[in-house]
Amino acid sequence: QVQLVESGGGLVQGGGSLRLSCAASGSIANIKSMGWYRQAPGKQRELVATIISGGNTNYADSVKGRFTISRDNAKNTIYLQMNSLKPEDTAVYYCNLVVTISPVYEWPYWGQGTQVAVSS
Repeated sequence: QVQLVESGGGLVQGGGSLRLSCAASGSIANIKSMGWYRQAPGKQRELVATIISGGNTNYADSVKGRFTISRDNAKNTIYLQMNSLKPEDTAVYYCNLVVTISPVYEWPYWGQGTQVAVSS
C-alpha cells in the first residue's frame, strides 16, 4: 500500500504564492511518475504538473511559467510551487503517484486532496 499526504493548501490573494507538498510512504517501488491534479467545483479533474522518474516535467498550459514541480527523492516527496496565483486556480489539488506493475500495467494512487482558494 502507498499513502500520499498533501499539505500546504490555503487561502491566498490573487498574485500570491503557495507551496504544496506531497509525501509518499508505504510500499513504494517502481515509481513511474508523481504529479498534481486539480478539480474545481463542477469541473473534471485535470492535470496540473507531473514529474517522471527520469526527472522530466510536464505542465498544463494554464500554469506554465507560474507553477514549478520538484521532488526530493530521498524523502519521496514532491512539491508544487505556485506563483502569480489567479482566482481560476481555485480547486482541490490532488497528489498522484503512478507505479509500474508490469510492462503493460500501471496503478495510480491518490492523496486526499488539499484546498487552494485564490481571492480576487
